[in-house]
Amino acid sequence: MTISFWGLVVGLCTFLIIGLFHPLVIKGYYWFGLKVRAWFAAAGVVTAAVSLLIPAETTVGLVLSIVCGVVSFSCFWSILEVSEQRKRVARGWFPAGPGHVRDEEAEKG
Repeated sequence: MTISFWGLVVGLCTFLIIGLFHPLVIKGYYWFGLKVRAWFAAAGVVTAAVSLLIPAETTVGLVLSIVCGVVSFSCFWSILEVSEQRKRVARGWFPAGPGHVRDEEAEKG
């Protein structure tokens, strides 16, 4: 029986990526407002394309492709989280960034 640590590597990378995106959503909304969603969408499309283009003939290539896929879907999930961050700011849980206008609709949600 051979022990493979690649599953743990992918798991650790996933954990770190999710941990990285939490402050990215907070700071992105703070500085750029809802416009940051476009950046997350573009980054998601690019990393999805990269994931598809990495040759997976080797284990390292396969792991890199998987990690790019995780980054891609973390970007897509962040689009939703930016909208949720807007509500958190409206509730007063996080500070509004410079130039943010208080949004009555966000306060209702």
